[in-house]
Amino acid sequence: MTSTTAAVGADRQATGPARTSTRRNPSQRRAARRQAVIGWSFVLPFAIVFLVFLVAPLIYAFYLSLYTKGLATGTQFSFFANYFQAFSDPAFLKGLWFVLRFVVVLIPVQMAVSLAAALVLDAITTRFARFARLSIFLPYAVPAVIGALMWGFLYSPIFGPTEQLASLVGANAPVLLGPDTVFGSLVNVVTWQWAGYYMIIIYAALQGVDSTVYEAARIDGANAWQLAFRIKVPMVANSLVLILVFALIGTLQFFSEPQILRPISNGSITPDFTPNIYAYTVAFSYAQFNYASAISFALGFVVFLCVFVFLFLTRKRGSVFA
Repeated sequence: MTSTTAAVGADRQATGPARTSTRRNPSQRRAARRQAVIGWSFVLPFAIVFLVFLVAPLIYAFYLSLYTKGLATGTQFSFFANYFQAFSDPAFLKGLWFVLRFVVVLIPVQMAVSLAAALVLDAITTRFARFARLSIFLPYAVPAVIGALMWGFLYSPIFGPTEQLASLVGANAPVLLGPDTVFGSLVNVVTWQWAGYYMIIIYAALQGVDSTVYEAARIDGANAWQLAFRIKVPMVANSLVLILVFALIGTLQFFSEPQILRPISNGSITPDFTPNIYAYTVAFSYAQFNYASAISFALGFVVFLCVFVFLFLTRKRGSVFA
């Protein structure tokens, strides 16, 4: 009994100073609080902007989506009635079907262009590579509105270059924003706008790969194609998945380019062309802000669901390319 008590006392004595040493004195606590205040002071400006211009509008828009407003009935709480109406609205479903088809076509095209450009630039070691990287990335630096206006001029069959070239051979300029061609024309615009940005992400990931991996592959007899598709692509698979998520989110919220090109599309781009254009039209043409808010949140739910399903399908192996 005595030996057990002595052992316990010895353990307490051994752990006592350690516990005491972990306690901070008042000056240390004041210094820690001062550092925390300084840190939060750097975060505060962004936090204020984030709360005022993003969180607060989202909360207010969600609040609006739960109400309906009529001339005779006034404003009434309708809970999720606007959401049920949105998912049964043919105009909303039509726009949603368009962006889903747009995702299926656009994202593979963007990935192929950006990946090919990154692989080529990674293989080039001359000074031309810097100029090429800048040239491919430059369209991303052009604001989407200005880019859409530029493409509207290029696509115009009246005063654009296509009309001038067609007149040289006595032919009529093709209608590149017609009902049968507007889909491909928009794919071209968005690919031109974003492929350079995605290329930079892939190229940066390739630059982070240890060069000894390539040397070992060459020693084993790998040629250029095998080195690109069996070594480089799997090594940057995480970056490719990240790009796919970015492209999926952005494409499902497609708005700027078709909205800018709408006046010169001769009716090919309708008010319900995409869900975001439909929400914009409902809000600012018909003053149905409650229903427009519900449409926006319904689209947000679809975006979240698509991204969640994609990440769930790719999480088992960590990458779709693994």
